Amino acid sequence: MAAQRRALDYFERVWAVVRAVPPGRVTTYKAIAAYLGSPQGARLVGYAMNASHTAYPPVPAHRVVNYKGYLTGKFHFPTPTTMQARLEAEGIRIDNDQVQDFEKVFWDPAQHLPLPEVFLAGGDSEGG
Repeated sequence: MAAQRRALDYFERVWAVVRAVPPGRVTTYKAIAAYLGSPQGARLVGYAMNASHTAYPPVPAHRVVNYKGYLTGKFHFPTPTTMQARLEAEGIRIDNDQVQDFEKVFWDPAQHLPLPEVFLAGGDSEGG
């Protein structure tokens, strides 16, 4: 039971970071893991994203891609094209399942959010 609660707490921390990603920007599993203090924890972030579709408030999971900008999570959406369609609706160009101009649209939580203990305790984020 305690292990399940810890996993849920971690998932909620991941979801809070993803909710802060502005429309028209993307972040990575790796960047989120590093921000939360687990630089090798990208896979766990992926598990959190897979579980995010029933979270409330909603989590913009389409804004999380792999470290090279590939839409590796696309099969966890209602259709394999949903993730791309949502990103394109926000102005992000996709070619062959990869974000174009990735460096320009990449949003690093470590650069845009306060320290995790401040942000996740309800402190203000600077957003964009």
